[in-house]
Amino acid sequence: MPLFNFQNGLIVGGGSEIGFDDAEIVNFLNPGAKNDYVSADTALRNSDIYSTVFQLSADLASSKLITSNSRNQGMLNSPTTWSNAYSFWQAVYSQLLLGGEAFIYRWRNQNGIDVRWEYLRPSQVSVFPLNDYSGLYYNATFDSPLVGVKQSIPSNDMIHFRLLSQNGGATGISPLRSLASELQIKDSSNKLTINALAKSVLTPGILKIQGNGKLNSKIKTARSREFMNQINKSNGGPVVTDSLEEYTPLEIKGDVSKLLSQTDWTSRQIAKAYGVPDTVLNGKGDQQSSLAMIGGEYAKALMRFGNAITGELSAKQSSVVTMDIKPAIDPVNDDYTTNIDNFKKSGVLASNQAVWALQQTGYLPENMPEPKNDIPAQKTEGSDVIENN
Repeated sequence: MPLFNFQNGLIVGGGSEIGFDDAEIVNFLNPGAKNDYVSADTALRNSDIYSTVFQLSADLASSKLITSNSRNQGMLNSPTTWSNAYSFWQAVYSQLLLGGEAFIYRWRNQNGIDVRWEYLRPSQVSVFPLNDYSGLYYNATFDSPLVGVKQSIPSNDMIHFRLLSQNGGATGISPLRSLASELQIKDSSNKLTINALAKSVLTPGILKIQGNGKLNSKIKTARSREFMNQINKSNGGPVVTDSLEEYTPLEIKGDVSKLLSQTDWTSRQIAKAYGVPDTVLNGKGDQQSSLAMIGGEYAKALMRFGNAITGELSAKQSSVVTMDIKPAIDPVNDDYTTNIDNFKKSGVLASNQAVWALQQTGYLPENMPEPKNDIPAQKTEGSDVIENN
């Protein structure tokens, strides 16, 4: 059996590249570490992970990528003809959050100018080092049968986003790897909770009959069926029992309710893996944290992922790319207008500068009329009122 030496899907020292997107291959090569792998398909079945990835990717896609080069800015604004820019970037960012890597192939003309960008799934791309380890090259399989397989793609033709890496930034590591144990625990907890709830619901109550222990199993079963038939046909009416019978309904025990609260623990673990406040997952969070503090922590989380994105785009394009996350964290400009107002009150901005700043964001229309002094002058004793025309 041949030995495969790989790290994060990158081959080292020759051989066949193997990615981490195939659970069967990973489990086959690592039979003792099956629990260390979490597939994206399995992860998205978890509502907390889906919510986190969806919100982060949507907010990153809502943010603005900005560069000083007008041609590069055009590609950032309209990277593909396959879909709209928002859907394209959200697909790229969600893949980055799930797999720790995302790939975009740059279709360029003979002059090296970008024509369009194509999103590639990690399963379509293989990453290899050059012979002297001075760089990377890629092999990619395209969905279009007219393109097929492209080999030895130079690094400059492939936009390769990565998160945390163990090989100097050549490839990335998925945040889901840190959640393997937590997801296994949650899966077991869910099965235990469902089993406990099922047993609690299957037995709605206890019917005691004063029979001095002389009732056999057949009589007990028959009376149970008769009693349940009476309940089902009562149409919500009261239950009538004999004077020798006593019915006690069962309640869900505290142990079962504690099992239901286990989801809060796993939600916090997922939020921690992605570096976001657990209030993002509708958790209770820190009760002493203000909304401003929570918003600030979430903005920091967005910028951590944003820096991985802008760093790669700046390296592959001829101009520095930055990301403005204000459209995502302050979509209606509430925080922005509050800051402008505070700057005006403190004297940092004059009134006309504050108005200009709000007009630049579209919060105020640019063709606002000049302010007029419509307040009539106050009449004082022994003086005449002078009206302003």
